[in-house]
Amino acid sequence: MDAKKMTIPALQQMKRDGQKIVGVVVYDFQLARIVDRAGVDLVSVGDSVGINLWGHASELEVTLDEMILTCRAVRRGVERALVSCDFPYGPLQEGVDSAVRAAIRLVKEGGADAVKLDGAAAFPDAVRAIAQAGIPVWAQFGITPHTAMRYGGMAAAGPELATQMTDQLVDEARRLEEAGASLLDFTNSGPVAGAAAVGAVSIPVIGGLGGGPWLDGRVRAAFAALGYLASAIDDTRTERYAHLARTALDGMTAFADDVRAARQIRGHGARTVTT
Repeated sequence: MDAKKMTIPALQQMKRDGQKIVGVVVYDFQLARIVDRAGVDLVSVGDSVGINLWGHASELEVTLDEMILTCRAVRRGVERALVSCDFPYGPLQEGVDSAVRAAIRLVKEGGADAVKLDGAAAFPDAVRAIAQAGIPVWAQFGITPHTAMRYGGMAAAGPELATQMTDQLVDEARRLEEAGASLLDFTNSGPVAGAAAVGAVSIPVIGGLGGGPWLDGRVRAAFAALGYLASAIDDTRTERYAHLARTALDGMTAFADDVRAARQIRGHGARTVTT
């Protein structure tokens, strides 16, 4: 792993060199340390923290203060990767001044290196103002959690729909670059629209849901990639890189068994006590 600090220019150079960018979504200090040690390029503090950590019904319930608190924890765990923090739903929709204030707070209080704006194509003036304030913008476009309602929800968003919208989506990518975005997050891109957008702009186009090797890089939630979701415990069909939920369940069950059987518990600091 290269220990040199990752920057926006470095990520942009990776696109020019044809090197794929590795992004991971994390929400806490310990996992941030682990993914940084693994050598990822980009750590994204996602608004999906509301669902996966706090149990909200949707990302739309997350507040700016909650995003700042999460970003601060992640920032403390990252030394090398570039840290981006999501805007929650609200500040961008409330106007340019509100968006700039939120971006400043995410950088100043949260420690973010960049901010990610969901549905950014509808707010080019905010993208421009934040960039002019000296804050790198990772502009998310396509059929995203904040824009999916107009398309019938995320379940209706697939590569077929993106293919039908290729010209529109490529135009959005170009306009976001012109507005000053440093990176793009193309959600539900599909191979046709995704490849077209990559070729249409000079900045990196990264994608999570609905992305693929046709993009300049990929981002994946660490909880999902590692199988650390309660819903993953009994799911043996989905491909993952680990199955931490099952491991955690087995471990906690063994811990409970030891306590109930009056056995000494395992782990750091546990000592055999004699009388």
